[in-house]
Amino acid sequence: MLTGLSAVGAVLTGTGDPSLGYGPLRPPDPFGIALIVLACAPVALRRRWPFVLLCLTELPQIALSALGYDGGLSGVASLVLLYTVAAYRGLALSLVAIAVSSLGYGVAVMLSEGLGGGWSQHAFVAVLALAVWVVGRSVRLRRAYLAELVDRAERLERAREADTRAARAEERSRIARELHDVVAHHVSVMTVQAAAARKVLESRPEAAKDALVAIEQMGRTAMREMRGIVGVLRADGEAGELGPQPGMEDLPGLVEQMREAGLRAQLWVEGERRVLPPGIDLAAYRLVQEALTNSLRHAGPAARAWVTVRHEPAELLVEVEDDGRGGTGAFARGPDDRPGHGLVGIRERVALYGGVLRIGPRQGGGFEVRARFPLED
Repeated sequence: MLTGLSAVGAVLTGTGDPSLGYGPLRPPDPFGIALIVLACAPVALRRRWPFVLLCLTELPQIALSALGYDGGLSGVASLVLLYTVAAYRGLALSLVAIAVSSLGYGVAVMLSEGLGGGWSQHAFVAVLALAVWVVGRSVRLRRAYLAELVDRAERLERAREADTRAARAEERSRIARELHDVVAHHVSVMTVQAAAARKVLESRPEAAKDALVAIEQMGRTAMREMRGIVGVLRADGEAGELGPQPGMEDLPGLVEQMREAGLRAQLWVEGERRVLPPGIDLAAYRLVQEALTNSLRHAGPAARAWVTVRHEPAELLVEVEDDGRGGTGAFARGPDDRPGHGLVGIRERVALYGGVLRIGPRQGGGFEVRARFPLED
C-alpha cells in the first residue's frame, strides 16, 4: 500500500508546479516508479532485517533525488524501518540506524535541487526522525521491562514452590524423627518388659504382674505422645490438645523409666543449669532417649549406662555411654545394613543446631554417643 501511495503521490506532484513548493521535477516514468518500488518494498520484510533494509532503502531514495524524481511517500519507508530498528534492536545498532538515515537524507539534499524547502523543512524532518527513534526506543524499553516483570514473577513462583517443597520435606523429616523417637522408645521398653514377664510368669507371678502394669503404663504414655504429634498435624486441632514437649528437666524420669525396664542407668548433671532454647532442649532429650533405648535393646542384660549432662557457658555437652556389647546392634546399622532411622534422626537433630556428634565404640568396650550443642546468647 505504501508503494502505491508513493507512486500516486509522485504522479500528482510530478508536474513541478512551483506553487506546490517544488522545483522543476522530472515527470514520473517506469524507471522512476521502479525506484519508488525498490524504496518502499523493504518495509514488508522489516521484522527480519530492519537495519540492512534501512541501508538498502536509502539507495533508491538517493537515486530518486539525484535524478530529479519525486519520491512520493517513499521517505515514510525510512521512518518505518528506523522505528523498527529502534524498537527491536539494541541501542548501538539503533544509533547507527539514525545516523544512516540522517546521512541518506543529507546526501539526497545535496544531490538534488528539486527537494526545495529551506532549513525549516530540514529541521522538521530531523525532529520527525528523532521522534520516531525515541518512540521506538520507548517501546523496546517498555517491552523489556514487561518481560523482566514476567520473568521475575516466574522466578518468584519457582522460588516459592521450591520453598514450599523444602518446607514440606523438612516437616516430613521432623515428623518422622518425632514418630521414631516416641514409637521406638516406648515399644522397645514394652518389648523388654513383655519378655521379662514371659520368663517369670510361672515362677514369680507378682513380678510378671508388675511388668504387665509397666507395659500398660508405657502404652498409655506412648498413646498420649502420639496424640500430641497427631494433634500438630491436624489443621483444626485446638491448642489445648497439645502438651509441652519433653526437655532436659524430664531426664530423671526417663532414666528411672529405663531402670524399671531393666537397664542399670545413672544420670549426672554438671555445671550451672541454665534455660536452654526449646529446640536444643528437645533435641538433647531425644538424643538421650534414643541412646538409652538402644542400650536397652542391644547392650545386653547385664549392661550399665551412664548419662552425663555438662552445662558450660558456651555449649551443652551430652554423653551417653554403656559397657555392653558395643555398636554391633541396629543403632549403628539398620537391619538391611543401612544406617538406622535412630542414627539418622540424631544426626539431623544435632546438625540442625550446629552441634558436633560422635557415635561409635567406647574405649574399654561398650558404646557411646556424645554431642556438643553450641549455645548463643
